[in-house]
Amino acid sequence: MTDTHNNSDQMKEYKIPYGSNSIRLSGSEWIFVAILCSALFLFVPMLWGYVEKFETGPDYRLPYELGYDYWLYNRYCRRACSEYETLVVGDSVIWGHYVAKDNTLSSLLNRNINQNQFANLGVDGIHPAALGGLLRYFGRDISGKKVIVHLNPLWMSSQKHDLQTDKEFRFNHPKLVPQFSPKIPCYKDTFSKRVSIAVERYISFLNWTSHVKMVYFENMDLPTWTMEHPYNNPLTAVLSGIPASENVDLQENISWMEKGISKQDFEWVELETSLQWSLFRQTVELLRARANTVFVLVGPFNEHMLKMDSFNAYQEMKRKIETWLRQNNMAYFIPSPLPSDFYRDASHPIAEGYVMLAKQLSANQSFRSTMIP
Repeated sequence: MTDTHNNSDQMKEYKIPYGSNSIRLSGSEWIFVAILCSALFLFVPMLWGYVEKFETGPDYRLPYELGYDYWLYNRYCRRACSEYETLVVGDSVIWGHYVAKDNTLSSLLNRNINQNQFANLGVDGIHPAALGGLLRYFGRDISGKKVIVHLNPLWMSSQKHDLQTDKEFRFNHPKLVPQFSPKIPCYKDTFSKRVSIAVERYISFLNWTSHVKMVYFENMDLPTWTMEHPYNNPLTAVLSGIPASENVDLQENISWMEKGISKQDFEWVELETSLQWSLFRQTVELLRARANTVFVLVGPFNEHMLKMDSFNAYQEMKRKIETWLRQNNMAYFIPSPLPSDFYRDASHPIAEGYVMLAKQLSANQSFRSTMIP
């Protein structure tokens, strides 16, 4: 009875604090952890940029499969701004979807002037609504530079391409388009998802984690990747570095006629109500506000593919685009149509088409006076 009483007294003296964890931190220890985590959060992406193998060089373009890696685009943008005088931005026409990297527009322009002045900052599928977000949030280093901005009229060839349809559909680069204003009718993500996307644009750590997953782990998180590859070492995957920029075309280099594509009757949107055109103009103004010298390249669009009514509507659209460019004192070039067999589809030239386009552009007086020293 006495032993029981003594044990009870000892338990009263030794009060065990409530908690489910075997290790508990004091207030000062929590502060230390918070500082450590904040430091990692801020500096890991920066340090990663120093240790990760990333080789560029002449004629470089981002690997096709990394077109959604905006952290890498930001990193390449900084490097291109430090190494090149003129940056060429736009969609797959600039990237060079059907040609090797040494036959892209920027590469051929460099060859024409016999120096490495032009950098290829094109991204496959980057329509005007997304291009604005790409340059605003991940191209901040583009300031005080010469910039060629490509406008592909294909993005205004229908209400769907112009993102005006009310029915939801998947389009390229939704994380780059305006999340709240202006409203994009076909974009139906939830409010919480839009807020998450908007916040992510300003947090390098989150973009860096997306980069690591995309480059090294097949766009999967580490636990999922290890389940899919139980015998692979994650460290080995990371040490491999960023894939080199490939020097192969993605499709055969044949014309649209050889491919059997028929003439099209595009239902062009009105320029005054076009969402893509409105956001393209905002992008141009953004670049000018950053003290860049901007040159707009419109096309080259395959007018040979258009049926008569669609052809006439396109000519009217071109006139309105040119009027706006002149009224706003923009340097620009709207090339004459290339030969029909120099197009792969509605807007992409084949290799011979890029050669001709580069020659036309290099000979243009407005281009020479603004883009070539």
